[in-house]
Amino acid sequence: MEKSTVYFTDFRCPVGTSQIDKLKKLCIAAGIRNIDMEGKFVAIKMHFGELGNLAFLRPNYAKAVADLCKEQGGLPFLTDCNTLYPGSRKNALEHLDCANLNGFNTITTGCQIIIGDGLRGTDEVEVPVANGEYCETALIGRAIMDADIFISLTHFKGHEATGFGGTIKNIGMGCGSRAGKMKQHASGKPAIHEDLCRGCRRCAKECGSDAITYQDKKAVINYDKCKGCGRCIGACNYDAVYNPNSDANELLDRKMAEYAQAVCHDRPCFHISLVQDVSPNCDCHGENDAPILPNIGMFASFDPIALDQACADACLKAKPLDNSQLGDHLAEPGWHCHHDHFKDSNPNIEWKATLDQGEKIGLGSREYELKILK
Repeated sequence: MEKSTVYFTDFRCPVGTSQIDKLKKLCIAAGIRNIDMEGKFVAIKMHFGELGNLAFLRPNYAKAVADLCKEQGGLPFLTDCNTLYPGSRKNALEHLDCANLNGFNTITTGCQIIIGDGLRGTDEVEVPVANGEYCETALIGRAIMDADIFISLTHFKGHEATGFGGTIKNIGMGCGSRAGKMKQHASGKPAIHEDLCRGCRRCAKECGSDAITYQDKKAVINYDKCKGCGRCIGACNYDAVYNPNSDANELLDRKMAEYAQAVCHDRPCFHISLVQDVSPNCDCHGENDAPILPNIGMFASFDPIALDQACADACLKAKPLDNSQLGDHLAEPGWHCHHDHFKDSNPNIEWKATLDQGEKIGLGSREYELKILK
């Protein structure tokens, strides 16, 4: 497979310029104006952030992308699908309230917001997965598939189950309906090492499904309620919560890439990723821990695999920040260093499987040429 091109610019802004200017310049250099948008619906997929989380992308970035689309005659809308777990985004009404409270509305973004899988998360389309190995079809939010053009706008950060939350996760998991998310997470559910459990209740606080209770000061999982999302695994500081299916995270990664293939296949797509406020966990959390890495910059490409690889490579070259989850781990006596910032932050992850699978099924290439803009 030939090398793809990824464009990059850092966050430095001389007086008289802004990050919004740089984002627009980046998108134009990367070729967004080569897409014919005249009179066409343009889905801009992003994450509106859980209530209490402050690491998600500001609405100003969304407006910059929407404005570019409108300049090209497009009809853009922001979209995301409902979450699998209970929270502030589990149905369309609460999801829209959450988006508004986090600053996303028609005034701040210049376009409408549509929840992709409808009121209850059941408005879905069964989409064939080209070259799929794990998923013959994917359940994708109808509004996303109804769009003529698809653009992803991603906050690149760490993630407790997939290593990092990048473009493929934003598309694959994010565009799945509630049932689609469940199919991706169905590789396995966590268990408890009772000998390691300290009864701190951190895992129960992180569980969005009220599936964890305590007996004799030890965590107990109710599998009828558990969704298999893995947030409890990332929450435990004592390795007491684990997945007995050793391939579960890798299977999740590979299914996620196949879901992204379903969304992107055979229609115009463009992808943007901002590496800033690199929190250790997903923006689905109702909080965001301190960044594990410094702010790096903005990336854009037509190739989502190359884009994630470029962002990951930039992160792996960055110096970890002290007083962060990653910094604390590396400072622990006897810590087994993986020489991988994502794995040292969340040791149970297998992030490379996502990109391997995406490349294997023709979603994109891990080989790329980086073009740097000033």
